[in-house]
Amino acid sequence: MSASSPEFWTQMSEGFQQNLTKSWGQAMQHFQTMDLGGLQAKPEAAAPALKFSPEKLQALQGQYFKDASELWNQSLHNSLQVKDRRFSGDAWASNPVAAFNAATYLLNARTLMGLADAVDADDKTRNRVRFAIEQWVAAAAPSNFLAFNAEAQKKAVETKGESIAKGVQNLMHDMQQGHVSMTDESLFEVGKNVATTEGAVVFENAFFQLIEYKPLTAKVYEKPFLLIPPCINKFYILDLQPENSLIRYAVSQGHRTFVVSWRNPDESMQDKTWDDYIEQAAIKAISTVQEITGAPKINALGFCVGGTILSTALAVLDARGEKPVASATFLTTLINFTDTGILDVFIDENFVKFREMQMGQGGLLKGQDLASTFSFLRPNDLVWNYVVGNYLKGETPPPFDLLYWNSDSTNLPGPFYAWYLRNTYLENNLVKPRKVTVCGESIDLGQVDMPVYIYGSREDHIVPIGGAYASTQVLPGKKRFVMGASGHIAGVINPPAAKKRSHWLSEGSKFPADVNDWIAAAKEQPGSWWTDWSDWLKSHAGKQIASPKTYGKGSKFKAIEAAPGRYVKAKA
Repeated sequence: MSASSPEFWTQMSEGFQQNLTKSWGQAMQHFQTMDLGGLQAKPEAAAPALKFSPEKLQALQGQYFKDASELWNQSLHNSLQVKDRRFSGDAWASNPVAAFNAATYLLNARTLMGLADAVDADDKTRNRVRFAIEQWVAAAAPSNFLAFNAEAQKKAVETKGESIAKGVQNLMHDMQQGHVSMTDESLFEVGKNVATTEGAVVFENAFFQLIEYKPLTAKVYEKPFLLIPPCINKFYILDLQPENSLIRYAVSQGHRTFVVSWRNPDESMQDKTWDDYIEQAAIKAISTVQEITGAPKINALGFCVGGTILSTALAVLDARGEKPVASATFLTTLINFTDTGILDVFIDENFVKFREMQMGQGGLLKGQDLASTFSFLRPNDLVWNYVVGNYLKGETPPPFDLLYWNSDSTNLPGPFYAWYLRNTYLENNLVKPRKVTVCGESIDLGQVDMPVYIYGSREDHIVPIGGAYASTQVLPGKKRFVMGASGHIAGVINPPAAKKRSHWLSEGSKFPADVNDWIAAAKEQPGSWWTDWSDWLKSHAGKQIASPKTYGKGSKFKAIEAAPGRYVKAKA
């Protein structure tokens, strides 16, 4: 049969269609068996009954056959253009079969995602279908399998099988450590080449260690500065290397700086609650900094969940008639949980009830489970990329401090986690005046009246820019909102010296309800947002006084051990 005959093309079209139908069926089976809260199989789940928009289906079908025709014509003329970094190596381009296989996969993947978008359902159901299809599509890429990965095959031949042997060694190593290696973890040690800013632990309890950092200036501002990082990660994301450390930057700007270093929970903390973390950690840290420095007011910063904890603590203190914080900074923080982005696919009443039954009265959410969930939010970049490199090609991933931190997971107490799920992601209770009682106080964030600096990252997939901006509609004090480029971490950790990325500012005191209206009025500024924040913080830090000569204060708050302390070194 001639390749140009109508019969040949009809068979090819039928083949493409059968391939796509099979892929959709496998993807739907994947959707059926996914636990969207823990990425674990649920064989008992019922298959979803999905309907599609007829108009979108018709458009998809037309586009599919157009693209399939173009793909086939390119293959006949040996001119396939596969534009995807997973298939960008010379080995793919020089192997017509591998290139055609990759191109067919990409065509099916685009169409499957289009089918997910064509589901006639509410937004949440459609997003869940899309998320599940995305997971299946990422896992099914031919680059993930040695039998189809032309680049891995070429390397195996060139190394006479050594790359395969090394890949098996890497696989055994990762199975023993319990997670896929994203970097060469043997090259990093906390306190040696990450988390190296000089300081000392001056207080500790069952929840956290309080680190005070050595001043880098002859004078410091009279209002000390406390950072509260997320308890779902370790604090040294704010102190990776001297050149990109937000902590060191704050110290260098003349702030007497303190940081909460969370304890990595073990079985002894399995019954700890959200109230415990507010009272015994956030509020305790604030009062301890006051007592050590003698300052009636301090400035505080909360990052991600640390910001949610800080805002709750401020609301509790306000309900008690206490106002120890002069200004607050919130970095990529959700206070109003209306816009939670992709994480919303995990949350519904059944899932939250399951978690409450599982660990609401006690237990631990394992750090590796949490880390895996976040990794699968970006499966190609944070999962399959390393599977291919580590196991199929036998490569050792390059050293990268941020990915070392990303792999250094932390546990969470079950009752804390269950309360957080229901009252934030599911019911958004924190922004409802007097709806929740925390630490014995009926709280109202609308009464937390102080100057605030709110930062959101434009491409953040964990705290969407609309979610970060939503805090401007809740907090009543004088506000400054800044949008930075990039994502949840890279947008935050952006030192001025690097001269990378941009940030956006809109001068004035108006904050429209829709973040897009704010963005439309904002002006792009080159470089890091750190300098703008530093100028803002200095304006709320008071006069300058002589820097302290010693850590802590007297015998009650003496140096316990050198920073970064032992809490941060505990593994999950």
